[in-house]
Amino acid sequence: MESVNNRRFPVGAELVQDQGVHFRVWAPERKTVKLVLNANGENSEALHSPIRIDMQKEGGGYFSTLVKEARAETLYRYQLDDDPQLYPDPASRFQPQGPHGPSQVVDAPAFEWTDSAWQGIEAHGQVIYEMHVGTFTQEGTWLAAAKELPELAAVGMTILEIMPVADFPGRFGWGYDGVNWFAPTRLYGTPDDFRRFVNQAHAAGLGVILDVVFNHFGPDGNYLEKFSNDYFTDRYQCDWGAALNFDGPNSGPVRDYVLANAAYWIEEFHLDGLRLDATQQIFDSSPRHIIAAIAETVRRAGAPRKTFLVAENEPQNVRLFLPEAQGGFGIDALWNDDFHHTAMVAATGRADAYYSDHRGAPQEFVSALKRGFLYQGQWYSWQKKARGTEALHIAPCKFVNFIQNHDQVANSGSGKRLHLLTSPSRYRALTALFLLAPQTPMLFQGQEFAALSPFFYFADHKDEIAHLVAQGRSDFLAQFRSLATPEMQARLPDPGDPMTFSHSKLNLNERYQHKESYALHADLLHLRRTDPVFLAAQKNQRVDGAVLGPDALVIRFFGENREDDRLLLVNLSRDIHLVPSPEPLLAPPLEHVWDILWSSENPRYGGLGMPPWPRQGNWYLQGESAVALHPVKPTKDTDNHEQ
Repeated sequence: MESVNNRRFPVGAELVQDQGVHFRVWAPERKTVKLVLNANGENSEALHSPIRIDMQKEGGGYFSTLVKEARAETLYRYQLDDDPQLYPDPASRFQPQGPHGPSQVVDAPAFEWTDSAWQGIEAHGQVIYEMHVGTFTQEGTWLAAAKELPELAAVGMTILEIMPVADFPGRFGWGYDGVNWFAPTRLYGTPDDFRRFVNQAHAAGLGVILDVVFNHFGPDGNYLEKFSNDYFTDRYQCDWGAALNFDGPNSGPVRDYVLANAAYWIEEFHLDGLRLDATQQIFDSSPRHIIAAIAETVRRAGAPRKTFLVAENEPQNVRLFLPEAQGGFGIDALWNDDFHHTAMVAATGRADAYYSDHRGAPQEFVSALKRGFLYQGQWYSWQKKARGTEALHIAPCKFVNFIQNHDQVANSGSGKRLHLLTSPSRYRALTALFLLAPQTPMLFQGQEFAALSPFFYFADHKDEIAHLVAQGRSDFLAQFRSLATPEMQARLPDPGDPMTFSHSKLNLNERYQHKESYALHADLLHLRRTDPVFLAAQKNQRVDGAVLGPDALVIRFFGENREDDRLLLVNLSRDIHLVPSPEPLLAPPLEHVWDILWSSENPRYGGLGMPPWPRQGNWYLQGESAVALHPVKPTKDTDNHEQ
């Protein structure tokens, strides 16, 4: 990625001070490439006063030219050899008419940032909030979302994880079928609107990372093969389309393209990091894996700010965590599907399809809080193979726990959030376990106020693709036996129906209508952030746990001194009388007794109340409740108090 003519990135259109715009594209199989300005139509006959400029051929398959007359907002396309069709720039910075329209020159350095004091983010002490910009507000724009940033910070979020924004066809979509990797979708506003959103997030104390899809391109609007067949390879089988060529012949410029994209988001949008989608589908047998190169590129682009890299990796490969010196890729954190799966089974009682190897049992929660992944190399019956690799000594903050995310809410078939699939009291208890656990929590938009709006899978494709997408969605959900029934298949929402999209939009007024759930999340996040023992556990793994009953457990958080310890008791079933109680984790520190620090049954959260905690005698654990305890010095009054 050497600079060319003072360029910031190896491909795309860049303004050069006092010289015009420099255009550069990789098209190694083409003999000639023409830059066509004012290219508003889709072919040569539909152009409005087009200007054609022969581009100079460089070594390595690149073509470039410097155009003095071009400026910001100039529209352009490329003509390849004698092909009458004109194509958008593979590294376009903006597609104002969508992926099939012309590319537009963008003057990124002209944006006036005010975040020079922002230091970036690191793994420890974070709370992630997953956001889909198109449904987070009714308007579905960067400008509307930016107005809500102070509220998100106030409730306790620290990082916004933005679902993919690389431009894609149609009026709506999740973003995972992006085809213009450098162009923030026009659906949410302009590139400067995105920059303004990040600038305001930093002002509110929020980091912003972007979900990027480096494993495939979408099925519509991807013109890369017109420029070179070497962007893709058939040596690997990708689940969603052709695999990218990171290790085959002519793969160097493909790697440069992806690394430039990673750096671009960090440098030109001041993002604080990336979330890498489905890394198990990024294939590379090179001496240096492309993921390791991406991690280094992001850190270099962000310096001196701290940057944060999260990855999704279904096989739970610990190599992603490890530093390069130990043969790893240097990723800061990984999504933990295991925690979600066991929580879903505990909440709903159903262990079907990919939940089959989880029981929602107390031991699973104890193990998840102590060790992160539940599967670290054991046999996984659902996949009929071993899953995971040993990660026993990885810091807890490097595991991202969640009980909802975009995939899992939509995969319920009904699009219902978890609080609608279980009892309110059990949901509060699970939320307490989730938010006080040492691992990094991630909430899905609306979770903090128990949003009633569903979240469906939606994608606006042309008819021939839309039919295949809808059928593929139905086939995928049929792995759940209940969703495979004819009556449920008939009720699955059509991904291409605009109502499927509009029904998924949040109603932010529910923050005030659902005050109890909002208070639950705000108070737990405040406790997580301000209590030194809960905070320290996120870094030092000073936790232990035990099973107290068929659906009950205790987690002990160890402070610097024993009198600083915390207990978290969680009971997901009926009342339990702990008689006898031969579990040393329940014992108070010397010359102390336990008292209530926090309870999920507080009426403030919609609970039915909890009696004073007994200082003597055995304990009752209320059904479907969680209680956090801290040690206090006994008094004469408490010594005489019996259960």
